[in-house]
Amino acid sequence: MTTDAAAKPGTDTPPFTYQARGRWLDRWEPDNETFWESGGQQTARKNLFFSVFAENLGFSVWVLWASVVTAMGPAGFAFLDGLGKGNPVALSNSLLLTSMPTLVGAALRIPYTFAIPRFGGRAFTVFSAVMLLIPTLGLAYFVNQPGTPFWVFMVLASVAGVGGGNFSSSMANINFFFPEGKKGTALGINAAGGNLGVAQTQLFVPLVITLGTHIMAKDAGGYRFGITLATLMWIPFVLIAMFGALRYMDSITHAKADGSSYKLALVNPHTWIMAVLYIGTFGSFIGFSFAFPTLIKSNFPELAKIGWMGTLGNLAFLGAFVGSMSRPFGGWIADRLTGARITLYVFGGMAVATVLIMAALSAKNFPLYLIAFLLLFVLTGVGNGSTYRMIPSIFAAAAKQRASETGQDPAGAVIAAKRQAGAAIGVVGAVGAAGGWVVQQALRESALHFHGSMAPAFWAYAVAFLIMGGLTWWFYLRSSFAVDRSPSLAYANI
Repeated sequence: MTTDAAAKPGTDTPPFTYQARGRWLDRWEPDNETFWESGGQQTARKNLFFSVFAENLGFSVWVLWASVVTAMGPAGFAFLDGLGKGNPVALSNSLLLTSMPTLVGAALRIPYTFAIPRFGGRAFTVFSAVMLLIPTLGLAYFVNQPGTPFWVFMVLASVAGVGGGNFSSSMANINFFFPEGKKGTALGINAAGGNLGVAQTQLFVPLVITLGTHIMAKDAGGYRFGITLATLMWIPFVLIAMFGALRYMDSITHAKADGSSYKLALVNPHTWIMAVLYIGTFGSFIGFSFAFPTLIKSNFPELAKIGWMGTLGNLAFLGAFVGSMSRPFGGWIADRLTGARITLYVFGGMAVATVLIMAALSAKNFPLYLIAFLLLFVLTGVGNGSTYRMIPSIFAAAAKQRASETGQDPAGAVIAAKRQAGAAIGVVGAVGAAGGWVVQQALRESALHFHGSMAPAFWAYAVAFLIMGGLTWWFYLRSSFAVDRSPSLAYANI
């Protein structure tokens, strides 16, 4: 057995040890202050850094289609021709292509979470990075085959969903590395680093596609060349992520499944309550992030003619950018003011932002439309951080209560709670991501059945946000509920 280089000051005892094979940590006690300060903190931050890098690329590949579809009409693919000219079929096809990665990514989040206890965070991070090569290389090849049918691109868009699965495996892994008082911030940073991949893709992909048309010509071949460049540019970074995870990341021995964690998490009503709340926050973030370039081009096609403003993804990248940057703040403020209270405020604000979006569409006012959407994205980011902070708090509080009532070993109860919280994170993340698919399908159906109008979908969103705010208050903020009144919890730190 080998030991880590870090040691407790003034002693010969290392704060943790590695198994002889692989980078499995035999001892990991982040809530032990001495352990944390004498080497644990540095190791946790190292794993967080490489986790963020790999997850960021996962999101970048996941959302790639959101920007690519806006250039496929000019690239010679008839099924997307006329997207910015009020063609409802092109709009429907575009939203189908952008929603498929969302749906597949949501489905993969559950097995990706379960893989962490089975294979370890290090090994599975390497695997998840390798999987990103399939959708990128596939798109680069088929986009240069002008006769490629629509169904092939639907398959390729679906395969891009592997990037969405990365989120749950990364979050479940990082959840084990940090102490309770720092989970909100750590999970917020981890998630924000991944979410930022959406913004960087929506910023750089349109620029690179435009560069391709300047290098070649502003014709179908030039657009295909630009899409190829915008796809292949991610390959070197994916290779770096694979090497970094293999060389520097660790796995935690006690993060292995105990055979009952997943079952307990699945039958716990709070897993499903939090999943519904996460539909409102992350489902909205990812759903609108995927749809935003298409929404701008469809509702304000004149912007595509304003030089570099059109080139910059019609400013669509700003939504994902502010939503990503606000997520760590949501975790940080939830550590101090409780996640439930912040989540309640977020849903109220999201309902207001949605009404402002409808007002902007009615007035055809792009500045108001952009500001309202940016407000919505900021609130989704804060809500993503606060809801994820609630999950470990809920399971930890429940475990402490059971340990107190049954005489169970508190340390063992805490470890069990972390395992159940990790399993719950996978379920919550999957359902929330599936909410992104619902958001896009609601927009698609509204446009198809109401002559291009998306107002019915936005009204439905506003009502849903208010209902989710009510659920947050009912289950986690009502002072009339005692601690032992299941399924509601009134713990002060949730």
